Amino acid sequence: MTDNDPINVVEFLISQLKTCGLERIFGVPGGGSSMDLIDAARRADIPFVLTRREDSGAIMAAVTAWLSGAPGLALATKGPGLTSGANGIASACLDRAPVVFVSDGFGADERSYVTHQYFDQIALMDPITKHTSKLDGDDPASEIDALIAAITASPKGPAYIELTGGVARRAVDVPRNDTVDCTAAMAANVNEIEKAKTLIGAAKRPVIVAGLEALSGENAASIRTLVEMLNAPALVTYMGKGVIPDSHPNFAGIFTGGAVEQACVGEADLVILAGLDPVELIRQPWPYSAPVLDIAEVRHEPHYMTPALGLYGPVALTIDHLTKDLQSSDWKAPEIAGHREHFFAAMTYKQRPTLTPVEIVTMASAAFGGTPRLAVDAGAHMFSAVAFWPAENPYDVLISNGLATMAFALPAGLAAALHDPERGAVAMTGDGGLMMCLGELVTAAQQQANLTVIVFNDGSLSLIDIKRQEMQLPELGFNWQQPDFAAAARGFGCSAWRVSTADAYQEALSAAAETKGPCLIDVVLDPDGYLDQMRSLRG
Repeated sequence: MTDNDPINVVEFLISQLKTCGLERIFGVPGGGSSMDLIDAARRADIPFVLTRREDSGAIMAAVTAWLSGAPGLALATKGPGLTSGANGIASACLDRAPVVFVSDGFGADERSYVTHQYFDQIALMDPITKHTSKLDGDDPASEIDALIAAITASPKGPAYIELTGGVARRAVDVPRNDTVDCTAAMAANVNEIEKAKTLIGAAKRPVIVAGLEALSGENAASIRTLVEMLNAPALVTYMGKGVIPDSHPNFAGIFTGGAVEQACVGEADLVILAGLDPVELIRQPWPYSAPVLDIAEVRHEPHYMTPALGLYGPVALTIDHLTKDLQSSDWKAPEIAGHREHFFAAMTYKQRPTLTPVEIVTMASAAFGGTPRLAVDAGAHMFSAVAFWPAENPYDVLISNGLATMAFALPAGLAAALHDPERGAVAMTGDGGLMMCLGELVTAAQQQANLTVIVFNDGSLSLIDIKRQEMQLPELGFNWQQPDFAAAARGFGCSAWRVSTADAYQEALSAAAETKGPCLIDVVLDPDGYLDQMRSLRG
């Protein structure tokens, strides 16, 4: 294509997203505009990954957006394709991922008589997106640029385009040197910096909590500097894993809004929230009386507490203003180490003759040398996975903790493996979550992804069954016969092992670490022990 060639709507959309760094398109196409979109991407050297479910495609686009720092792109057909993808878009919304989701649309000629598969698609997607459009106005190029600006503004999130074939192929009149701003500008709140310095200076025992807004390399580096200058205990949320490395002497554990962190945060005379988005916290009242300094990209409403002071804008720039002339706190290294030890002790299983979830995680980490990224599904296994898989940098651990959806780990791990094939990924999932997206093993085999899936096959919806146990209710049908996932995985083209002992698991891990292409390890285990672990974590 030359500068004088005409350009249509989908070509312009792909061009602008490619300028921002778009890596791939994911999803399940229909017969309408999705064909035009995939073909435009092909001509722009953007590969298309055919997923087996539309929600998996949206999750893969979201994880790719996290890792690349660029918008993600997913597609589906109209009607049932869109509704199938909605969970993935809700995840992108609450997990703050800038994703463009495009479905086929209904043209004006169809809407005059059609009932088959028809509903108001914009109305369905509006509550779980930041922007919706049909790109059928007078200036679709400006609408595309506005859409990209919306999804990259804090808090980040998805946009939805309902696109007919006719609109997709419509010519766009734009200058060929048109460029798009791929990052939303934020102004630093410098007016309150001196007040914040006074607040920090008066604190003897501050505690720092880093959340999902801290995940950029720039933000993480500034927060580490703050932690080290104050010599304060630092906790991270699930999604914030790696902002403060697990190996860092100031690392004090994971913050969920629950019980296990209260021993540490309860000693604070100032709580500094660094990029914390309250979408991650469990639904429990804020238990702390210490004043809060809230440093975030935006003021989130509603929140669990009212801060003594809020600094809203670029997190790194704000913290860089704060760290000039800071004095060390009164915390001592043994005290911080004690809180870290308390956290891991609370999450550790009591010894038993069979494999525990903690052993499954720590043995896998050792076998792979901590190299792959870890993708974690929702479920009882996530307590052990997030706590005991070591993270040294942001996005070493990938988890949905805004929506906290099941069926996340496999597509997330697959997206991570495609983004960084040399590093690869491990996906840890419960049996319930895997059954919701089992077909993506075919996608992994088709892509020859450097991915190992580890299934905690305990024959139950364990996290839900924990809640039944707490309510002291009888059995309610949350269990099933443990499937042979290894047999299914081999049928889908993956290398696979089924194990139930530590020795067999170690052999499978060693084999998977040496195997090219996707692998699955089906670990058969008992679901006991989750209840005590969850009580330690959440109270």
